[in-house]
Amino acid sequence: MSLESDVDDLWHRYDDGSLTAGDAGDEEYAVLEEFLDALDAGEVRAAEKRGGEWESNEWVKRGILLNFGLREIAGREYGDVTYHDVLPLRETGDLPERGTRNTPDGTVVRRGAYLGSDCIMMSPSFVNIGAHVGDGTLVDSCDTVGSCAQIGEDVKLGANTLIGGVLEPVEDAPVVVEDGASLGAGCRVTSGFVVGENSVVAENTLLTPRIPVYDLVEEEVVYGRLPPERRAFTRFVESSVGDHDLFEGGAYKPAVVAMDVEETTLEGVEREEALRE
Repeated sequence: MSLESDVDDLWHRYDDGSLTAGDAGDEEYAVLEEFLDALDAGEVRAAEKRGGEWESNEWVKRGILLNFGLREIAGREYGDVTYHDVLPLRETGDLPERGTRNTPDGTVVRRGAYLGSDCIMMSPSFVNIGAHVGDGTLVDSCDTVGSCAQIGEDVKLGANTLIGGVLEPVEDAPVVVEDGASLGAGCRVTSGFVVGENSVVAENTLLTPRIPVYDLVEEEVVYGRLPPERRAFTRFVESSVGDHDLFEGGAYKPAVVAMDVEETTLEGVEREEALRE
């Protein structure tokens, strides 16, 4: 049987109540370990791009959920600290051979997360289970990459950036940051939002499907995605409740403005990339 079919079999047994953490034995745990190894190696992913659209691999997300549902909490050691979780942290001994480095004291990669070649993880930062971080990507200090998030190659996540996780519902695609994108410090990307390739996002920008993106290139308003090769930043637009008595001087709501990436913007990104060499 394939790994996918093995995971599906466990899921059906778990979902109908015939398999619990107390019932799981060596055979079930062998499947779970094989599944986590495949995530660690980037052989399976929680989402993939098909026909130009990002789609969830539901069986992969179910496999992640099974690793929580069929395991007991246990005490584990990390340095001189004992923590309690259902999974250990990811072993990182394979990173140097691929040119990827993680700095000490607070760099946490959870089991089932993939880091590509030539990545840099600054401390403190956290990459959750099911996340996929592509080659050459920088995860800066105080960054969080949520469960199942898909981060492309040569991406820069500025300091204190939050990439949200979307584990459930399993049919929903997670947050995606495509190849070559650069996110400024303090950005927030949540709820399955897709940042298009080679885009540059200004500091402290919130990207979520509930906030409109005013694309001045195509002259349209889009939700849930930032088109490729855009320079994006937050502005405030008049709210529909602007005339309410409680809002003296009018009320405004956040929006994102997207424009063509300017050459000066790209030069600034290239200067930052040079510091990573």
